[in-house]
Amino acid sequence: MKTDLLKAPRMGMGCWAIGGPFWNGEIPVGWAGANDQDSRAAIEAAWSCGVRAFDTSAVYGTGHSEELLGEVLWNRPDAIIVSKFGHSFDAATRQMTGPKTDPAYIQGSIEESRSRLRRDRVDVMLLHLNDLPIDEAVAVFDVLDEEVERGHIGSYGWSTDFPASLDAFANRENFTAVQHSMNLFFDAPSLSRVAQSHNLPQLIRSPLAMGILSGKYSDGQSVGNGDVRGNNDDWSGYFHDGRAKEELLAKVSAVRELITSGGRTLTQGALCWLVAKSPNTLPIPGAKTAAQAEENASALQFGPLAPDIMQEIEAVLDRPPEGEPRAR
Repeated sequence: MKTDLLKAPRMGMGCWAIGGPFWNGEIPVGWAGANDQDSRAAIEAAWSCGVRAFDTSAVYGTGHSEELLGEVLWNRPDAIIVSKFGHSFDAATRQMTGPKTDPAYIQGSIEESRSRLRRDRVDVMLLHLNDLPIDEAVAVFDVLDEEVERGHIGSYGWSTDFPASLDAFANRENFTAVQHSMNLFFDAPSLSRVAQSHNLPQLIRSPLAMGILSGKYSDGQSVGNGDVRGNNDDWSGYFHDGRAKEELLAKVSAVRELITSGGRTLTQGALCWLVAKSPNTLPIPGAKTAAQAEENASALQFGPLAPDIMQEIEAVLDRPPEGEPRAR
């Protein structure tokens, strides 16, 4: 039986940060500041506050994120586990070792994820290669159909920011979800239209723009050493030299009063904005502590921002055109 994410509570937990540090060569691709005790407490707090969808990937912490979820949630069948594959790694050195899509790798990766998660099946397994060409993805999803038949996964989807990639596979019987970047700074209209035309749940990554929409970095605070946000990569676009970009902080200031309406915190307002955009959106904000997890999940109590507030935000926010699709 496939998991229907559209029936789940509309706030998940992203588990990239709790995986801890890992690298692609000398480039950090994990998050700084996580420790296992706090991470377990964050998972417990999210669960206690009603979160049921937990998003991870085999590569997060080179398996460690999945291990932590397995430790906490192994005996909770109502937990919906979404994981991903496509980035191979060496757990001993915490190094990424390159993209892979051959059948043996896919099957082995799913088996290892099931073991780390302590589950007979992964509810939803996503392809984690954002810009894999469509013609190469066909064989990948054929293998995933076989894994559904074996009962190793419940269904599958794609973590991609490319509308054409989603549209090419959204009609497959076992394709049940898309994950993509979306937040106040980038509202992903093209991909959202495709997802909604197929009535697919949208797992929203970067819902807080890697922390900028929490307000934590408004004072110029820098991220820690070994943090992915310290890289000056084009794909994220939120930080430069480890500090939040000034133009984004100015946008936060412009809409702060609107998105904190009704007693919401800045974080909760940014999440409630996403919930208001479509009935298909399910934000998956990360949390490294119980307090962060509780704040995120409490956005559910406020519900979507009111339509008039949403209109005012659009009038105030100077959002640039969407542009051509790219990995985000």
